Amino acid sequence: MAQTKIEKELRVQANPEKAKILSYFFKTGVGQYGAGDVFWGVMVPQQRTVAKNNISASRDEIQILLNSKVHEFRLTALLTLVLQYEKATDPEKKILVKFYLKNTNNINNWDLVDLSAPKILGHYLLGKDRKVLYKLAISKNLWERRIAILSTYAFIKEKQFEDTIKIATILLDDNHDLIQKAVGWMLREVGKRNVKTELKFLDKYSKTMPRTMLRYAIEKFPENQRQEFLNKK
Repeated sequence: MAQTKIEKELRVQANPEKAKILSYFFKTGVGQYGAGDVFWGVMVPQQRTVAKNNISASRDEIQILLNSKVHEFRLTALLTLVLQYEKATDPEKKILVKFYLKNTNNINNWDLVDLSAPKILGHYLLGKDRKVLYKLAISKNLWERRIAILSTYAFIKEKQFEDTIKIATILLDDNHDLIQKAVGWMLREVGKRNVKTELKFLDKYSKTMPRTMLRYAIEKFPENQRQEFLNKK
């Protein structure tokens, strides 16, 4: 089975020292957002290679990996799903997106979201109704809210900014720093392509939005402009 093959290939690459570092970096301690996540210390480029080697894995096999507590199993499963999606027909893509949405509880760390949501859900919704993102944006699940805003990265790349701005507004008062950082990041990406759109949002909300969100949004601004926003009261 491809799932067993993936597990074996990842085990060969396991690095206990890197696992310790990653466990700390992804906040796996009691009460932290990654609590219970288990790391083997396999880096993303290695996981991409494993995913490429096992692109034919079935959804049942991918599901087994997604159900695992081992972080690298879940990420490699998602990287495999991304590769499958890129090669899929339109009807197959619809099936893969439904599968993806059924697994949001397993897409439960920021890298898992960031490396999959824009390329699967976001891409699929180009030219389609995007109401699912608004449902995710008001979810009690942290990772579903991050999926909502990160999926709009696919739209931003096509110079479609409306949904990013609307979802950013919904998430404006979110108290989790992983959402604040994600929203700020997407606003920054909007600004790279259309600074007027980002500035319009910032002129309206910079005084009230979380500082973390603001700092991420204005990170690439000239220093004098950054200070102007940071000093607004």
